[in-house]
Amino acid sequence: MKRLAIFGTTVLLGLWVVASGLWGTLALFFTGPQNPLLRQGLAGAFAIASLVTLIALLMRRWRRNALLAHLALFAALLAWWQTIKPSNTRDWQTNVAVLPYATIEGEQVTVHNIRNFDYRSETDYTPAYYDKRFDLRKLEGVDIVAVYWMGPAIAHVFVSFAFAGGEHLAASIETRTEKGEGYSTLKGFFRQYELYYVVADERDVIRLRTNYRHDPPEDVYVFRMQGPLENGRRLFLSYMEKLNKLRAEPEFYNTLTTNCTTNIWFHSLVNPLHLAFSWKILASGYVPEYLYDTGRLDRNVPFEELQRRAYVNPRAHAADKAADFSRRIRAEGADDMNKTRTGS
Repeated sequence: MKRLAIFGTTVLLGLWVVASGLWGTLALFFTGPQNPLLRQGLAGAFAIASLVTLIALLMRRWRRNALLAHLALFAALLAWWQTIKPSNTRDWQTNVAVLPYATIEGEQVTVHNIRNFDYRSETDYTPAYYDKRFDLRKLEGVDIVAVYWMGPAIAHVFVSFAFAGGEHLAASIETRTEKGEGYSTLKGFFRQYELYYVVADERDVIRLRTNYRHDPPEDVYVFRMQGPLENGRRLFLSYMEKLNKLRAEPEFYNTLTTNCTTNIWFHSLVNPLHLAFSWKILASGYVPEYLYDTGRLDRNVPFEELQRRAYVNPRAHAADKAADFSRRIRAEGADDMNKTRTGS
């Protein structure tokens, strides 16, 4: 039993050394000093030190000292990690350069810097922003927008708030990238990007994905949520409060914990009887199916049929720059839903 306990402890310590060594190596490689040789050298040195510690676990004589040395190195790494702070003052790419914010006066909310770019291609556009006042009493619904480009398991998910008069305000949680910087899922674990809320006209944030992104092409689905409008109002205010907080105190994006879907779920906690956390929130492509299974989407038709109706790419191509873009991309789905309700 004693030997078994020692073996089990050694295995657990080995797993910790592997996990901490891998995390520390990648943290130094992606987030270390700007000098590439120094950054890569530190990452390599930490990887070698971790490997030496792992080997030393098999040697009773060296095990204790090796573990203490690794623990000291890892503690120093964590202390350095805490010094890395997010910022709102970097040389941002044009599409994320302007921060949105909100002025909240009871039921009246003025949203500032709503993005509405005029696109000629994904990278060629004329920046434009506007401010708009929204009356929470006129909120008519909340839509979930799911964007697919690499199979059914992964999607970019965001919300769009529908107000009386055909007004829609989309809010997409993304990374705030600097000029010359691309997005990497792996880098997103290591404080490489600030968190950014794209608050935009649907002619911008949806049309960009349906009409102008071709490498790879993106498929966009718009689903109307089911539930009390009061839930939608609380969700809207939660988003607006977050805009103001990020403007005052920037935060880092994290691929796993603070991404497009986990943050939507965090916002939903303002409502009673909110959804339980599920692995489908992490495998974001299954979010619409999860919402359907839990009664948050219309269940009068099978999910496959609802998904077919929610597909907006052809209608978005036809609508393009039309002023009633939001109405047109929903037109067929709305007609189908009316037929279902009337038994046509």
